[in-house]
Amino acid sequence: MAAAALPQAAGRSMPEKKPVSFSNLLLGAGLNLFEVTTLGQPLEVTKTHMAANRGDSIVGALRNTWARGGVLGFYQGLIPWAWIEASTKGAVLLFVAAEGEYYARSFGASSFVSGISGGVLGGVAQAYATMGFCTCMKTVEITRHKQAAVGVAPQSTFSVFADIYRKEGIAGINKGVNAVAIRQMTNWGSRFGLSRLAEQAIKDVTGKGEKDPLSAFEKIGASAIGGGLSAWNQPIEVIRVEMQSKKEDPNRPKNLTVWKAAKYIYGNNGIKGLYRGVTPRIGLGIWQTVCMVGMGDMAKEAVAKLTGEVPTGKH
Repeated sequence: MAAAALPQAAGRSMPEKKPVSFSNLLLGAGLNLFEVTTLGQPLEVTKTHMAANRGDSIVGALRNTWARGGVLGFYQGLIPWAWIEASTKGAVLLFVAAEGEYYARSFGASSFVSGISGGVLGGVAQAYATMGFCTCMKTVEITRHKQAAVGVAPQSTFSVFADIYRKEGIAGINKGVNAVAIRQMTNWGSRFGLSRLAEQAIKDVTGKGEKDPLSAFEKIGASAIGGGLSAWNQPIEVIRVEMQSKKEDPNRPKNLTVWKAAKYIYGNNGIKGLYRGVTPRIGLGIWQTVCMVGMGDMAKEAVAKLTGEVPTGKH
């Protein structure tokens, strides 16, 4: 009865509405925790260092990060901020993106367009629901630890959080959240959309039909392509880091907005400055997308077999 209430175009069947699965929301959190605790955080730290210190090469960034704490230097900000972010944003992404993709398909959108729609909605939801203060505090941790190089004992991460909140309130711990939202909507819109486009190209080349499944290797390959190409929006990531950075810079304008930060970076470092850190960002994009799109699809199927639940928003 409910299905009959929705308009249906002639010759086009409605996509199946997947039920919300709590186990898949937990799966999203688990996938992101795995991603960030393995390769994710070292790539994030390297990328953030290069965006904040735009004169450093990737070799210089690795050397300076190692000098801040050896192997542990590459995991600054992991506990608790990256773990809090990872345990919540993965669930938000899978749930909201699945709903967005379903409704886009119900209006007749192609796999490519519906993938972009789901990714954009999921990315925006991530930014405003959970990522604002976590991303800000990760950047603070990565940039403020340079104090140790001049002999100043750094505060604990919770002490820094309390100081920022006391001085600047909610706005202070969510600094740069609008830049995060722009980054996330373009990130996941690109990743899901380009991954779907790559999947369709693989099916065309291999002669598979629309409903024929890809192999695990083909799916991860398509995901890696989508993740790598999604680094086109690196300028907004450099802008986000500049807005959240605790690096001492007397020339940085006060009360940075996205536009002010862009002007400042371009004025000092030119167009190349807006693309600092793009190499580790490509690596991070590939790894995140392989985890969330490629491994996510396969993990959903495994969860369905174990629990008997139908996977939500199967991508």
